[in-house]
Amino acid sequence: MNPPSKIKLHRRTQVLELEFQTADEAEPQAYELSAEFLRVQSPSAEVKGHGPGQEVLQLNKQSVAITGIEAQGNYAIKIIFSDGHDSGIYTWQYLYHLATQQVNLWQEYQAKVKHHEETKDMQAIKWISPQ
Repeated sequence: MNPPSKIKLHRRTQVLELEFQTADEAEPQAYELSAEFLRVQSPSAEVKGHGPGQEVLQLNKQSVAITGIEAQGNYAIKIIFSDGHDSGIYTWQYLYHLATQQVNLWQEYQAKVKHHEETKDMQAIKWISPQ
């Protein structure tokens, strides 16, 4: 995967603007990814875990900001967030995946948050058997 032809952070809106051009496209395609979306989709082990089923749902990241972006060789960037998270390495391939699958990934994330909210009270209940 080629690097994006454009990477621009809009600090006021906390949106990362990317442009990718694939071999079958005449013009680059522009994408906008929010800081919250990038944070909850971080490729780090803290978020993704070390294997299937070990993912950690990221909650309350609505006001997280991007405080820095660092190049990682010629293949990726590291995004530094205002909540201290900085261990995710976003390869060009992963950024392209996030950009092109953003709607589906966001809907999946929102469904997980909703399920968590609906079931969190159930998890805190301790059942006591009558005597």
